[in-house]
Amino acid sequence: MDLDLNLFMQMLGIDSTSSRERDFAGFLAGSLPTAKCSVSRYEVGDGTENLLLSWGKPEIVFCSHLDTVPPYIPPTVWKETDRGVTQVEDTPEALAQAMGSGADLIIKGRGSCDAKGQIFAMYCACRQLETEGCTGFGLLLLAGEETGSFGAKSFRTAHPGGRVVIVGEPTDNRMVSASKGTKSFQVTIKGKSFHSGYPQYGESAVEKFVDFMNRLRDTEFPEDPILGKTTWNVGKLSSDNPQNILSPELSFRLYFRTTFTGDCEVCRLMESWKAEDVQIEAFGGDTPMGYKVLDGFETATVSFGSDAPQLTNFQEKILCGPGSILVAHTPFESIRLSDIRQAADNYVKMFRLLSADTEPPKK
Repeated sequence: MDLDLNLFMQMLGIDSTSSRERDFAGFLAGSLPTAKCSVSRYEVGDGTENLLLSWGKPEIVFCSHLDTVPPYIPPTVWKETDRGVTQVEDTPEALAQAMGSGADLIIKGRGSCDAKGQIFAMYCACRQLETEGCTGFGLLLLAGEETGSFGAKSFRTAHPGGRVVIVGEPTDNRMVSASKGTKSFQVTIKGKSFHSGYPQYGESAVEKFVDFMNRLRDTEFPEDPILGKTTWNVGKLSSDNPQNILSPELSFRLYFRTTFTGDCEVCRLMESWKAEDVQIEAFGGDTPMGYKVLDGFETATVSFGSDAPQLTNFQEKILCGPGSILVAHTPFESIRLSDIRQAADNYVKMFRLLSADTEPPKK
C-alpha cells in the first residue's frame, strides 16, 4: 500500500492543539476528499467542527480525533539503519529517497502518535478500499477529544451513525477488548485563615487536604479481573495563601480511571466524603467499556479514554490503532512508518471481515 509521507508531514505541520483544530479540519476538508467520496462538515458549537468523508452510505466508519494536547511540537523524520538513526531533510525529494531506501522511518512531533497517525492510516485504508471499488464506509474526524469528547457528543445528535465505528487510538495495533472508565470531581476544602505562628487558632485547608489524600491512599477499591486496579490523579491544585498565613481554602480536580467493579464504588465513596468543610462536585465521565474484537488480531485492555463511549449512535465499537500510548502526550511523541502501514492494512482487513458479516449466504 502506497503511503504519501508528504501529506502526513503537512498534517503534522499544522498546530491543532485543543481549541485550535479548526484550521486542521479545513485543511483536511480541502485535501482528503476524492471524486468518489463526499465530505460533510458539522459545527460543534464551540468554534470547532467535525468532518465526515463518505463513500456511499457509511455503515462502517473509521474514526479518530483532530485535536492534540499542547504544546505543539513540529514534525521531524528520522531514518533507522543498522548504523543508527539519522534525521531526514524535510523536502519532497529527501522524503521520497528515505521512503525508497528500505529503512524504517520514525516520525516525531505532536500528533504523530495521537492521533494524526491514526487519521493518516485510516485515510490510506479508505483510499485502498476505494481503488477496490468498495462503498459503505466513511472517515469521521472529531474535534475536542482531548478536552471532553465535545465533538463526539455533538456528532451523536447530528447524525444517525451506523453499524460499526472503528476508533483509532494508539493501541500498538492491538484490538482493545476493554477500557477503563473515567470519573472527575472538583473538590474544595475549607479552612480558617490565621497567623501561621499561632496555628492553634485557625484551620489549615492544606493540612485537611493532606488528611483527605491519606484517606484516599488507604482506600482499597476492588481489583477487577479484567481491568485491574482503580487509579486516580490530582490536577489543578490551588491554594493561593501567603506562606505565613494558614490556608483558608484549597481546591483541586480528582480524576479516577475506573474498572467494571470499581466504577460505582468511586461515586459512592466521593458522595459519602462530602462534609461542611469538604465540598465535592461530580463532573461525570465515562463508564468502563467492552469492545468488539475480530478473529486474527492481537488483543489488549487499556487504561485511557477515547471518543468511543460517547458515540452511542453506532451499534458496535472497535478500538484499535498504531503507536504506543507510552509516548503519546510526551515531548518525545513519535510513530514508526511501518506501524502506520500495518495499521492501514489492519483497517482494510477489518472492513472486509465486517462486510462479510452482513453478506447474505450464498445459495
